[in-house]
Amino acid sequence: MKFVQENIWLVLIAVASGLGLLWPFVARRLSGIPQMSVTEAVQLINRRDPLVLDVREPGEYNTGHIAGAKHIPVAALKSRLSEVEKWKDKPVLVHCASGNRSQGAASTLKAAGFTEVFNLQGGMSAWQQAGMPVEK
Repeated sequence: MKFVQENIWLVLIAVASGLGLLWPFVARRLSGIPQMSVTEAVQLINRRDPLVLDVREPGEYNTGHIAGAKHIPVAALKSRLSEVEKWKDKPVLVHCASGNRSQGAASTLKAAGFTEVFNLQGGMSAWQQAGMPVEK
């Protein structure tokens, strides 16, 4: 206890660092957007023919993307929602490079009334690491 009292700033920094590391995990859980593994995403694609939405930048998209993916960069999503409007009541699988930008894009879709929105956990990095095919 004496250590804590004498080194309160170190203890507070350690606690803040721990919370900072946990925050992305907690934020994803609180967002209400389901995270899908690559295996689950493949099953969704094979069984339900979702809209696969790639929200990466054009240069990233051109290096390789999931077959049949619709490309709308995350920064343009709000202004281009009309392009995906017909998918409001159908499954939508959103992905980016790592799963972070797509989390925000998925939240945008949910707020716009899309009912079945999923985020590809790990994004294209996880997709490619799993040996899944990409299209150029």
